[in-house]
This record gives sequence, C-alpha cells and structure tokens, in this order.
Amino acid sequence: MNDKVKAEDTVIFYDKEKDKKYFINLSLTPKFGTEYGIIETEKLIGIEYGAEIKTHKGYPYLLLPSTVYDFIMYKLNRLTQIIYPKDAAYIALRLDVKPGDKIIESGVGSGAMTAIFAHIVGSSGKVISYEKREEFIKNAKSNLNKLGFIDRIEIKHRDISEGFDENDADALFLDVREPWYYLHHGYKALKKGRMVGILVPTVNQIIETLKKLEELPFIDVEVLEILVRHYKTVHERLRPEDRMSAHTAFLIFARKV
Repeated sequence: MNDKVKAEDTVIFYDKEKDKKYFINLSLTPKFGTEYGIIETEKLIGIEYGAEIKTHKGYPYLLLPSTVYDFIMYKLNRLTQIIYPKDAAYIALRLDVKPGDKIIESGVGSGAMTAIFAHIVGSSGKVISYEKREEFIKNAKSNLNKLGFIDRIEIKHRDISEGFDENDADALFLDVREPWYYLHHGYKALKKGRMVGILVPTVNQIIETLKKLEELPFIDVEVLEILVRHYKTVHERLRPEDRMSAHTAFLIFARKV
C-alpha cells in the first residue's frame, strides 16, 4: 500500500521541467504559490505520494515525501556549519542510537544532527540538547518544528561546564570547541557500557581529547575521518565529480566502563 499525505507532513513539490524541489510543511503553509499558480495544501491530505498535482493554472508538480536528508541538505536554515550525512550516519551507528533511546548532545548548532537523532529514536525516545547561545536555540527549534520532531526534543539553554542533569543517557555526542573540559561530566551522564561520540575539526583537538580520555574509565577509543567521492551520473562518461567533500571533521568514539 502506498503512503498517503498526512496533515503534519513536510512534502516536496517537484518541478520536472526545471528539475527543482520545493519543500513545504503542510501544517505551516496553507497555500503554495508561484508564477505558475497556487496549490491549497489542505487539499493534498490523503493523496498518495507520487501523484501529479496541479496549480489552479494547471501547472504540474510531482508530490513526493521529504526525507530528513533532503531537508538537512537543501532546506535547513543554517547559522552554523552542519554535520554532513557522511559523518552523521557513522555517528548514529557507532553510538548505537535506536528507537526509544535517550540521547544527550551539545551543542545544538542548526539542529541537523539533532534531527537525525530525533528521527531514529522515534516518538518513544528523547533527544536532550544543551546549548548556551540563544540564537542557535531559536533557529534550531524552527528547523525541527518544520520536520515535525519538536516533541521528541528538549533543548536546555545552558553551558555544559555546569554538568548534565541526566545520569542514564544511552549515548552522548559532543560537538563543542574544547570537549576535553566536559568529558568528566559526560562520563557521569552515560549508562555503563554506552558510547560517547566527539566531533572536532583539528588534530590539536584530538590530542587534547585523547589525553583526557586516558584519565577517565573509557575503552574502545577510536579516531577517524570519513571521505566521500561522488560520481557523475552519466553512463556514457562515468567519472568522479570535479570536486569532492573531503575533510570535514575528525570523529572520536569511546565506551564508558
């Protein structure tokens, strides 16, 4: 059975002629309008995804479901550099994030990694994000609301130098400038045997983090970076893209014992 549009969905209107996508949250956007006409979005509820819809002037769009990847890469309002999918997917897998989990992260940034965690933990889980900058919180909440994930997330306006309130987290993720200062707080927040993940952009930060990890009861320490090369999708002349997303960050993981 095909999926049907629900009132709270974020959908894509795909313009085949221009190869362009428009991202629309139905609960926040009663009307979608361009020079080619208007679509009243409430009339889309119950329609099967993949259907062709038309503006009042008859201009056609394909109605498609928006994925978290689509939204993060093409629609997310960014005030900060985001964690890219090549890193985010490994982070979620390495931290063993699953439905029903309680995940702690700091900081929230623009909400990209928060959205991925929220997507995985589902309605029975919780993502608790610590962020000290109010403008980041406001922007992240707006992004997460458009994705329909806001009920799965609690954002605490606080500096993590004060510590974490929780002591039963299933995973901890730190995307902060000097993570080594907060690892002792992170250790207390985690369940025994669970993972901490850390993202840093420079080798100097890795060294300081490793020093601190050696002082605390952590094992299974791993350091890596992930490189991705895309290929042009033309079968007559298959070749790599002229540019590639190489170094974005280093990832560090360790397990609490």
